[in-house]
Amino acid sequence: MRRALYIVLIVIFATLVIAFKFQNMDSATISLFSMSMTLPLSLLVFLIYVLGMLTGGFMLSLLRSWARGAARRP
Repeated sequence: MRRALYIVLIVIFATLVIAFKFQNMDSATISLFSMSMTLPLSLLVFLIYVLGMLTGGFMLSLLRSWARGAARRP
């Protein structure tokens, strides 16, 4: 029973992701210094999300290691 529920939830989530992709096909231009890039809006949102996960995970591990280092010193 639980397996069927998980499959239904995965199908619903995948449907929402695909609907988001097709509803956000407009292009957005981003620029940094003298560089600029035009990407579909859905791809840009996905890339920003992944970048946020990577940097957030890095910052969390860095803060944990600093806290451990500070706790060890007398």
